[in-house]
Amino acid sequence: MSRQIVDGESKAASVCDVLFIEPFYGGSHKQLLDLLIDSLDKTKNVEVLTLPAKKWHWKARTSALYFAQQIQATKKYRAIFCSSVLNLCELVGLCPFLQSCKKIVYFHENQLVYPIRNRSDGDFQYGYNQILTALAADVVLFNSKFNMESFLTNMSTFLKLIPDHRPIVSQTDLQQKCKVLYFPLVKPPIVKKHSLKSEVLTIVWAHRWEHDKDPETFFKALLELKDKGHKFQVCVLGQQFSKIPAIFDEAKISLGDQYIKHWGYVENKSEYFQLLSSCDVAVSTAKHEFFGVSMLEAAMAGCIPLCPNTLSYPEIFPTFCLYNTERQLFKKLKNYCQNKLLCLKHYQNTQWKFEKFLWTNLQTSFHDNLLT
Repeated sequence: MSRQIVDGESKAASVCDVLFIEPFYGGSHKQLLDLLIDSLDKTKNVEVLTLPAKKWHWKARTSALYFAQQIQATKKYRAIFCSSVLNLCELVGLCPFLQSCKKIVYFHENQLVYPIRNRSDGDFQYGYNQILTALAADVVLFNSKFNMESFLTNMSTFLKLIPDHRPIVSQTDLQQKCKVLYFPLVKPPIVKKHSLKSEVLTIVWAHRWEHDKDPETFFKALLELKDKGHKFQVCVLGQQFSKIPAIFDEAKISLGDQYIKHWGYVENKSEYFQLLSSCDVAVSTAKHEFFGVSMLEAAMAGCIPLCPNTLSYPEIFPTFCLYNTERQLFKKLKNYCQNKLLCLKHYQNTQWKFEKFLWTNLQTSFHDNLLT
């Protein structure tokens, strides 16, 4: 197996079985790529081109040209696997020798329904690039049914943002090469042992520290719990980037050390799962979620997930884990604070269906798309 890394180093080979390209090599994007590469037969010639998981908007706009300069025109590439951050259409246009290879794109999310706080004309380009990428690909994989359906059904509306001479994209034609392939999860090494040794409910936030995850609503609920005298502790995990919503600093001060068990990103997976397994309830307040890796990992580690009754969550979790309003979220958290035993009983009495999301059950489907 050979790997061509970002600086262009590679082993000499005339044929590459799979060229992996990831402009945003971090989080779930990194997790998926590493699983795929490590699982392939060692006789396969694999090349990998990645860029760091920083400045997503710039990677989405410019990475195609950068990667085009790293790819060797003298090689024969049988397949390309990339995420939808890459403008695949631009890449193939810059590297016409790639037209004959199989092109697979994986959609971790889609920009057609992204909750933009202050839309500008420039924001249109991200969703438009993803439409072009889907059109240029031979196989379009989505991490959930919600992701695929929201992309396909919103294309026409999205393209109407173009002021004139609007292109027409057939949803039916594109749908023929689209399929759902759930994001693969590896079962946490720690199995939670339920106990009542700690009488205080521990609530975990395990999302990116960004506005599309709506941390304001999450901390609003916690601060109301505190103000009304309910006892709990919180673990605030998740990756941070250059721009952090102000609510995180504000909430850290308002909650104080008494209510904070852990605050900050945990890069080591083993330590991360240890923290998850020590928590009781995992909360999402996301306005933009197409699968929910962190919530499923928390559930597998023994936490009750509380999620909005929208986006991908109804597809993933049982009904009792869903809430419709901010008040419902608060009331569920209040009930668990008042009776931690209720939280444990709910978890133990639920028939969790994690198998369909596990890598051991999805590996063959991923390999079939890559190698056939």
